[in-house]
Amino acid sequence: MVVIASAALFVVLAGFSGLKSFGLLYSNSFDPDIKIMPLQGKTFIASEESLQKISRLKGVVSYSKVVQERVLLSYKQKTAIAYLKGVDTSFIKVVPIDKSIPYGRWIAQNSSQVLFGFGVANQLGIGILEYGEPVKAMIPKLKQNNSFIQKPFKSKLVAPVGVFSVNQETDNNYIISDIALATDLLNFSPHQVSFLEVKLAPDTAVEKLKSEIASIFNNNAVVKDREQQNQAIYKMLNTENMAIYMIFTLVLIIALFNVVGAIIMMILDKKSNLKTLHALGASNIILRRLFFNVGMLLSSIGGFVGVGLGLLVVFLQKSLGFAMITPSIPYPMEITFENSITVILTILVLGFIASKIAAARISKKLISYQT
Repeated sequence: MVVIASAALFVVLAGFSGLKSFGLLYSNSFDPDIKIMPLQGKTFIASEESLQKISRLKGVVSYSKVVQERVLLSYKQKTAIAYLKGVDTSFIKVVPIDKSIPYGRWIAQNSSQVLFGFGVANQLGIGILEYGEPVKAMIPKLKQNNSFIQKPFKSKLVAPVGVFSVNQETDNNYIISDIALATDLLNFSPHQVSFLEVKLAPDTAVEKLKSEIASIFNNNAVVKDREQQNQAIYKMLNTENMAIYMIFTLVLIIALFNVVGAIIMMILDKKSNLKTLHALGASNIILRRLFFNVGMLLSSIGGFVGVGLGLLVVFLQKSLGFAMITPSIPYPMEITFENSITVILTILVLGFIASKIAAARISKKLISYQT
């Protein structure tokens, strides 16, 4: 029972970790390692001096300036609202969105070309490279002194050159253009940006780097890592992980009741031997310790064998893919050090409690009982 319960706990945690990484692979494919955002308002000034300081920081591989705002799109009497994300040439080094373009190509620099999210393209009913009738991107003009504006929208004609597909939320809400087009449409100044997105080297001390970036902007900018950019998703996944862990820990507790029962039956079976040991000078503490050790051996050996069996199942799934999500995608499994330690510690702690409960059955009354 301990072996099966331990193996089940390990396999389920490995499966959830794999599914979590698989899901975040898609949600994170549009998010940078670090995003620098304005502390107040929608934009901030990123001077050349600040950008040079960021590029010199240890762990920074590349950075990209981003201009973003909601725009109204019009095409053949169809309309849609989406975020226009203007990016510079370094963007694909920070976020490899070019790998998520099933149709068309990446936008050219200093052009009116636009990459559409799959959902936005479907909503407007546009095709790729339809230059005959370009898409109109519009943004409201701001009134000054309550004056009447004859043309309330500023507009740009843009040409769709590709469609990207990342995840449903992103596909339905974003289009990507060159930063020069977005800056002109939104009337931004040359150094005015919505975000700075940063690519980090592996094994970078993220928290330290975040503090260094914040100091560059005199703590007038918010610096977020991947988890902070997707707090709702990570919170949901962590809650689900905890719920699954608690459920299977309950199964493990039930399994360890068998250890308690086995030790108590052993105590009753060996009662005459216990009397002999007690007569030879063994105290209740020594006898309890003896059966406590037996319980810990049962729990720990069963737990380690279960983890080994779980490792085998996970390895076979990763190698052979016998359990499938779809006909072409095997169920993802991921072995992590945290999961392994969690399972082993859970077994040892619960085994300790179970062994203590069982060993406490030895009392002076039991040993002195006359048959």
